[in-house]
Amino acid sequence: MEFRFELALAAHLEATTDWVIARQLGAAVADPGSRIMDLCAVRTTESLSDRAAITSRTIPPLAVESDVGAGAAVDWRDAFDCSVEHAQSVVDRAVDCGFFEAERRNGRRYVRQTARYPDWIDSIVGIENKPDLDRPGDLDRQLRVDIALSLFDEVILATESYVTRAHLNRLPEPVGVWRFDPESGERTVVREPTPLSPDDPGIEPTNAEPLRTDIEIIDSNAKARQRRRIGERAYGKGWRVDELPACEHADVTDDGRPYCAFYDRVVDPATDCGESCPAHEPSRAPRRGPDGDPREAKPVDRRSRGYRATAKRAPAVSVSDTHRAAARVDLFESFVRTVQRSDDCWDITRKKSGWLTTDWRTANTSRRPAASRRGRFRPLPS
Repeated sequence: MEFRFELALAAHLEATTDWVIARQLGAAVADPGSRIMDLCAVRTTESLSDRAAITSRTIPPLAVESDVGAGAAVDWRDAFDCSVEHAQSVVDRAVDCGFFEAERRNGRRYVRQTARYPDWIDSIVGIENKPDLDRPGDLDRQLRVDIALSLFDEVILATESYVTRAHLNRLPEPVGVWRFDPESGERTVVREPTPLSPDDPGIEPTNAEPLRTDIEIIDSNAKARQRRRIGERAYGKGWRVDELPACEHADVTDDGRPYCAFYDRVVDPATDCGESCPAHEPSRAPRRGPDGDPREAKPVDRRSRGYRATAKRAPAVSVSDTHRAAARVDLFESFVRTVQRSDDCWDITRKKSGWLTTDWRTANTSRRPAASRRGRFRPLPS
């Protein structure tokens, strides 16, 4: 129920506002996974067109926060405050999405921004969905965390239930309230939200016990970084489901929600679909286009926006990865030569899966030619 409500509200906001809408994003700073906001709505500035000109995908946050600029190219190793392996992964993704361009000088890799990162985020609204207020769950704690942290400019509770004064009295006062009908698409503002202070430090509870609650003070700079990450993630991810089930009845609505023709309703592919469904009929899963339109599964251009919006890219293989792989091969061959010349014999058998398994055995050196004839050892050149 909540999934269908969430997608209906996201489709409604996309059609009636100019906000950038995304689902299920981390809404904390010290521990981003401890609070997931159902819907994040980003109000944009006039610089949105500059952001759109860079790439349609999410720009890695560390690439934006690094010392790489749009001027002279710099050595990527000196531009990041993290491990070399993580920095290399960020650089590869930034080059792949078009935010960085790379060049080589004297065998070293230098990068620069293809364009200056624009200030395109005006404000962010966090929307918590609770269709049935009679089953609030952990709603009170979640909203109080949002207010204390003030990561969003506004926090709103969206519900399908009739909202009474008793409901409003149980909610934190700054929280706005919407009543939304997913069938008709009618949205009523029950209470306007009170603007929060994302530019000021906030308080984030990190661990709650019966007689003790640990907190962490989050400064304004950390909140600004997390807000930019939310905006970037929202821009690249959106709210639509990435993959539709491989079922003959799977389809999408005009606004991009997953739909089952057999049951004639919007469904959650993760929980409603699969072989356990009585109406399941195996089929090739349709791909979703950049605007939510279903498309047939067929080879696509990896450089196209449609591919970027609907498929997972294979990780880029860098030159250093190739060198490491070659070094591992050389090390393995050297190891085999050493074993062949030792008094201890390894019985190495190639399994059908292609992996090499080893078994320690001590054998007389006179048996080695026989083992070689059986194919257990293939002498390598010196």
